[in-house]
Amino acid sequence: MKNNQIFSCSNCGAQFQKWVGRCLECGKWGTIDDKPQIQITKKQNNTENYALTSLSTLSSIKSENAARIKTNVNELDRVLGGGFVPGSLILLGGEPGIGKSTLALQLSSIFAHTLYLSGEESIEQIKIRSERLKINSPTLQIGNETNVEKIVATIRKIKPPMAIVDSIQTISSNEAEGEAGNITQVRACTVKLMEAAKTTGTTIILVGQVTKEGSVAGPKSLEHLVDMVLYLEGDRFHQFRILRAAKNRFGSTDEVGVFSMEENGLQEVKNPSAAFLNERSENPAGNVIACLMEGSRPILIEIQALVNKTSFGYPVRKASGFDLNRLHVLIAVLQKRAGLHLEQFDVHLNIVGGLTANEPAADLAVAMAVVGAYKDKPLGTDLAAFGEIGLSGEIRPVSFTEKRLKECEQLGLKRVITNLGNQNKPTKIKSLKVIGIKNIQDIIKHT
Repeated sequence: MKNNQIFSCSNCGAQFQKWVGRCLECGKWGTIDDKPQIQITKKQNNTENYALTSLSTLSSIKSENAARIKTNVNELDRVLGGGFVPGSLILLGGEPGIGKSTLALQLSSIFAHTLYLSGEESIEQIKIRSERLKINSPTLQIGNETNVEKIVATIRKIKPPMAIVDSIQTISSNEAEGEAGNITQVRACTVKLMEAAKTTGTTIILVGQVTKEGSVAGPKSLEHLVDMVLYLEGDRFHQFRILRAAKNRFGSTDEVGVFSMEENGLQEVKNPSAAFLNERSENPAGNVIACLMEGSRPILIEIQALVNKTSFGYPVRKASGFDLNRLHVLIAVLQKRAGLHLEQFDVHLNIVGGLTANEPAADLAVAMAVVGAYKDKPLGTDLAAFGEIGLSGEIRPVSFTEKRLKECEQLGLKRVITNLGNQNKPTKIKSLKVIGIKNIQDIIKHT
């Protein structure tokens, strides 16, 4: 038996072996108190007194498909896997100002008798935002509440089809210690809301803030508790938003939904490729179209590169929407395997539309954009490229080649540069000229 003295923070619950004036986890001052450590008594592990766990075989279990509630918004239903599952707990996260509350209010207007409880805004503020979004739902019930016990009691009595809590960091429980927003409070409130969702069949959506620097009490600590985690991504200075499912117990996590932030809220983009390429330039040097896969959907995006003579001794490499370390690797491969002298040139890379190109298939388009900018040679607006580049300069094949080629055909492209093996594969697309290349040296021949 041990009874050692420890110090814990009354705000976030962090524990320390010695007293400190400022909590090293949450940064609050004067919140460290000395409390006796919980006594741990070692007991003999006697398993003979416990009943056996009830077991079943796969053949004896009946497969029951959960009835889903469709939103009739194709981009949203795609991410959800066909619609909302009654009794599920969903976490909607994203950076401040990205449009989480806007999306939540739009969701509340889809279903009748939805309950919207906000701990951040007053009902007057919600009314103003609903007028801006042109939302007029006569059955929508709005309230201000930060106590989770009152929220659960309201859900149990009304039993709405959907309840939205905005946000999880602002509510607290009387049975947990600390202020609203710390780990202890957030987890305690989430567990109570999970129980309410399962017992009443109400779909509960929790809105959570995610900062770029990360937060101890952020939604990251709740991902294992909820049924689904949705993240709204994008650049707040661009109009496009990506809704991605990081966790989905009722469907796939490969699908994404594309939305556009308009004056009347988030609007679904039914043809993302056409939207991303709508404002592309005429035919500048260093611009290449890449076909990337977002889940099972091919999307065409424009990659821009700018190469100019460096003014300092060390060249500058900058990337927006692309991994900077990967850009360094591709530049090194172009220098070593293709003989490009980029050691005295600055390289700037940009993914148009505020998107992020994380797929390895973007390597070939990035390399071609850099080569085109280096040579100051336009490659044409009817050309697309996709493929992974290895360290020895080889062009590796990527998956979903047929889907990528079909998307390029629908957008009116005429040429596609990819791995050499894809050129000889049978395809039903005859209007495209598939140019196969084997290694990075072949890029120089086509740029």
